[in-house]
Amino acid sequence: MRYILLFICFQFYLYANGHIFVYHRFDDLRYKSADTTASELTTQFEYFKNNGYKVVSLSKIYKYLKEKKAIPDNWVALTIDDAYKSFYTNGLKTFKKYNYPFTLFVYTKATDKKYGDFMTWDMIKDADKYGEIALHSYSHPHLLNLSTEEVNHDTKLAYELFEQKMQYKPKYYAYPYGEFNNNIENELKKFDFDMILNQNSGSINTKSNPYSINRVALVGKVDIVKKLKYKTLDAQWIEPKEFPKDGILKFIKAKVSKDIKNIKLYITGEGWVNLKVKDGIIAYKLNAKLKNSRTRVVLSTDYYNIATKIIIKTKDPHGK
Repeated sequence: MRYILLFICFQFYLYANGHIFVYHRFDDLRYKSADTTASELTTQFEYFKNNGYKVVSLSKIYKYLKEKKAIPDNWVALTIDDAYKSFYTNGLKTFKKYNYPFTLFVYTKATDKKYGDFMTWDMIKDADKYGEIALHSYSHPHLLNLSTEEVNHDTKLAYELFEQKMQYKPKYYAYPYGEFNNNIENELKKFDFDMILNQNSGSINTKSNPYSINRVALVGKVDIVKKLKYKTLDAQWIEPKEFPKDGILKFIKAKVSKDIKNIKLYITGEGWVNLKVKDGIIAYKLNAKLKNSRTRVVLSTDYYNIATKIIIKTKDPHGK
């Protein structure tokens, strides 16, 4: 019995799920949909502090991922996209107060061209004392609308500018708008980033793809307790591969554990539907006219254990 219990505990720990969150603006009421107020940030940090959560750096998570160590359920990593000035003026002091590490993803063109809403290089270098600095592209494009060559060019510009200004190479990259596909992922692998992060709901565990790391957005009024319940469902997406050219989604196919017999499917604009799983295969025929150019397809066993695929209508389909 003792050995059975140890095995069960080991299995549970092996598939433990840490969480990575992403912020954008801080106390900037002009953009409420992307903003986190000082009181909301403090409430979230107090919850982490008082409920056994440990805020760690992305570097620590990467180390565990690389060594195939289980990432504890109580680990949280905090990221900030774009390097808006409001992080430096309004948000950084709270991170410093709680001594919480962070990773700041820099939209390098905005900083280099001194766009008014964005941090300067001097501000970024100061923030580097308290967290990690990483890359968020050069021009913040919709990568899916670019050719492979254009994706490479934008990333090269950002990479070289970052290295010139920071005097070290960026280890992490965050997809602008969280948008990417296999071709973009493969192109960015050429730059030898340790991890690349998306904006899909979910968590991080030993099975996570280092070039598509899930991050949950914390913007506006959010229920941090619910956000911390998200777990990543191990699923292999087969169809759809991309946004259908005629805008009509006809077939969804995915592979999951054979232990799963029932699953829930969500499609933006269509809601939830309950499906049967046969021998680990989900195969669902439909005829849904997609109403949104950005459509989220979600598989879930219980609304929190999820796998997400985002399909996006593009101006010029990628993959040259």
